[in-house]
Amino acid sequence: MAVETEVATPSELALADTDVNWTRLDKTRFHIIGAVLFTAQQALLHPTAVVKTRMQVADSGLSHSGGIFVFRHILRNDGIPGLFRGFGTSAIGSLPGRVLTLTSLEMSKDVMLKYTEGLDMSEATRVGIANGVAGMLSNLVSCVYFVPLDVICQRLMVQGLPGTTFCNGPFAVMRRVMKTEGFRGLYRGFGLTAVTQSPASALWWGVYGAAQHIIWRSLGYRDDKDEKPSHWEMVAVQATAGLAAGACSSIITTPVDTVKTRLQVMDNYGVGRPSILKTAKALFKEDGWWGFYRGFGPRFFNMSLYGTTMIVTYELTKRLSIKQV
Repeated sequence: MAVETEVATPSELALADTDVNWTRLDKTRFHIIGAVLFTAQQALLHPTAVVKTRMQVADSGLSHSGGIFVFRHILRNDGIPGLFRGFGTSAIGSLPGRVLTLTSLEMSKDVMLKYTEGLDMSEATRVGIANGVAGMLSNLVSCVYFVPLDVICQRLMVQGLPGTTFCNGPFAVMRRVMKTEGFRGLYRGFGLTAVTQSPASALWWGVYGAAQHIIWRSLGYRDDKDEKPSHWEMVAVQATAGLAAGACSSIITTPVDTVKTRLQVMDNYGVGRPSILKTAKALFKEDGWWGFYRGFGPRFFNMSLYGTTMIVTYELTKRLSIKQV
């Protein structure tokens, strides 16, 4: 007598909706819904990016001030528009790059999960490695698109500060950079960004994937259990894992981000075209080692809040984009 074994499909597994893979997504819905939700999330966090950037490149009076003081200073002098300098360029310009990033992230994660299946390692380690490799590869791909956009947006954020040049809009910034430095001027800090942010992205996604897996198991959830987590439980767990990932990443990457930001927006230090070494030396001369953590408070807040809101938005986008069968 044959024994029939019932095999659970992915949609029936208890934790299936907490990790929706690439093959289950309606790609068109995924990118359309993602564009709307991520633009809203970007608008929420943009003021913290402006404050952080101002603290990293401003004169000594502003750069030594706290994040709240800088926020009030911008609000008092420039009003609400000052907190959203560069947002239009960043929001519109990010749309194609976001499609590129999310597609490469999901596809590479799917490949890594299949490649590591059956290896002698814990599930948390396997998920962490797959997410980490996917995060690194997607960041390398996206750097080609986002570095020029980053250069333009950050120059708009710091208009009028010492060492910067005023330009009327993103196209004026682009023309100014290309006129003085050629096409390579748009890729200032590209090597530094790619070499440092790719491991940082691997760290972020690796910590997130492993943390989420560990939290679910600590709460007693398994794929072989009948009970599925509620929507709010999923949001809470994913937000907590995102918060942990953002906090870890901000602590490790702030010094490099400070050098990169100054390198991208400063025109000169009186010694010709800036370089990574010249920028780092100037920063160290001004404030010592603490100078590399300029803007740490807003950046820590930005990345922790970004990690939480981004991953909740991202996972919600995936759940809303599951193929209808």
